[in-house]
Amino acid sequence: MKYLLVIVVVGALLWSMFGRERRTTPPPPRRAAPPRLPVQMVECAHCGVHLPQTEALFDVGGRPYCSDAHRVAGPRRG
Repeated sequence: MKYLLVIVVVGALLWSMFGRERRTTPPPPRRAAPPRLPVQMVECAHCGVHLPQTEALFDVGGRPYCSDAHRVAGPRRG
C-alpha cells in the first residue's frame, strides 16, 4: 500500500510538471517589419560612387557628392 501511494504521488508530480508544457499555448508569431520604401540613388559628381539621395551632400548647383572632401574638390574633370 505504501508503494502504491509513492507511485501515485510521483506520477502526479510528473504529470503536473510535463503535462502543463503541452497545454500551454505557443507565443503568437512575430510580425515581420514592414518593408522599407525604396530610396532614390544618386551618383557622386566627383568619383561616380552611387549612394542614397538622403545621404548625399549637394553643392550650390545641386550636384550630389558622397563626402565633404569631394564636394570641396568639385566635379570630376576629364
